[in-house]
Amino acid sequence: MSSSTAFLSFEGVVAGYGGGDVLKGVNFTVQEGGVTCIVGPNGSGKSTLLKTVSGLLHPRLGQIIFKGTQLVGKSPREILKLGVVQVPQQHSLFREMTVEENVSLGAFLVRDRGEVSRRLKSVREMFPIVATRAKDKAGSLSGGQQRLVEFARCLMLEPELVVLDEPSMGLDPKTLRAMFDTVKLMNEMGRTVLLVEQNARQALKLSHHGVVLENGQVRLTGTGKDVLDNPEIGALYLGGTIQAQSQAPEDAAIKEAE
Repeated sequence: MSSSTAFLSFEGVVAGYGGGDVLKGVNFTVQEGGVTCIVGPNGSGKSTLLKTVSGLLHPRLGQIIFKGTQLVGKSPREILKLGVVQVPQQHSLFREMTVEENVSLGAFLVRDRGEVSRRLKSVREMFPIVATRAKDKAGSLSGGQQRLVEFARCLMLEPELVVLDEPSMGLDPKTLRAMFDTVKLMNEMGRTVLLVEQNARQALKLSHHGVVLENGQVRLTGTGKDVLDNPEIGALYLGGTIQAQSQAPEDAAIKEAE
């Protein structure tokens, strides 16, 4: 798929920090209407890649094209206006503000108060916690509850692309299932989702497309199931390389990142 027709495409993206390149020529496309999951060992460049999408990090080389528009060089605010919203890895709610205040802030680019009210009503229906805990301070919520409120806040801009950086981090098993159910629901409501996830097995099961990063480069792509079932993937989670895995047992399985 060419950049002129792809929903989101990475073309030779090179980026890093302080003169060191973490991403070393990343190339892949994100399909509209699907869930794309990026997996790989620690230090492979997953979170760095998401920062280039949201404008928090400008690539040194390459292009990122979103619906025909070049994202490289644009500010985070400009990228938000295009319909790309990221939920960061670390909790980002204002702890002393109420749940409703935090969610309403998600629509800070929307000037029409009536439209903000309409969107708030919509996210209340999708996330009951926004209604039941509306007047509670965000800091009183559990980690899993805060994550759901962050999801609700990001939908206040009615984004076309939702970018999630390790949304399951720190969640207990019950809340983890609820989080993945919410990602699936957002996708069913028409949001394209791009996520980095440490729980690779669960994330790939719900993903339409999987991308494996190793040492800042794409090593494998395919459907979520294809990537999950590929015996070479185990090596990446054991700290080896794809080449080394060719000598490993065929039943090597994904080791979920800690």
